[in-house]
Amino acid sequence: MNKQERIEKVFLYGVSICYILFLFKLLLLSRVSLLDLLNSHRTVWRSINLIPFHSIKEYIFSNSVTIKKFAFANVGGNIIIFIPLGIYLSLFKKNKRVITNLLFILILSLFIEIIQGLLGIGASDIDDIILNCLGGFVGILGYKFLIFSLRDEKKVRTAISILSAIGLPILLYLLFKVKLRL
Repeated sequence: MNKQERIEKVFLYGVSICYILFLFKLLLLSRVSLLDLLNSHRTVWRSINLIPFHSIKEYIFSNSVTIKKFAFANVGGNIIIFIPLGIYLSLFKKNKRVITNLLFILILSLFIEIIQGLLGIGASDIDDIILNCLGGFVGILGYKFLIFSLRDEKKVRTAISILSAIGLPILLYLLFKVKLRL
């Protein structure tokens, strides 16, 4: 591995770590700060939905413009935030099988929803798990498309590095400057 490849690899690992920190902040600390989480006098709000597509169906058939806007942000957001995970998993793992990476995304998403439910920091929703897996699947397919199009692992790594470099300032801004209270 030459110097440029090592730099590229370190950069990609760094961006993926920032991405994981962003996911942690967004999914677990966006509604409550770390200090509030440890406060025993905090009011805990819990909502759990175990019926697949229940929330999505409510969003679609609602007449409220406010709910429709929230629905678009929620559905789209749950898909979009897991696309990079599918890409980075496919890039970094030696086992590039779609089912293996999708299973990892499913387990991670399930773990996040369980933590949200146990700590009362948002709604635990099976629909979120479905949408997160869909986003991860889109990322995995995006990686596969790059492999098919570019036909070279090094070119794919370079393309993902360029996309990561473009997205890094936005990610860092969201991670350190924006208070995500959703």
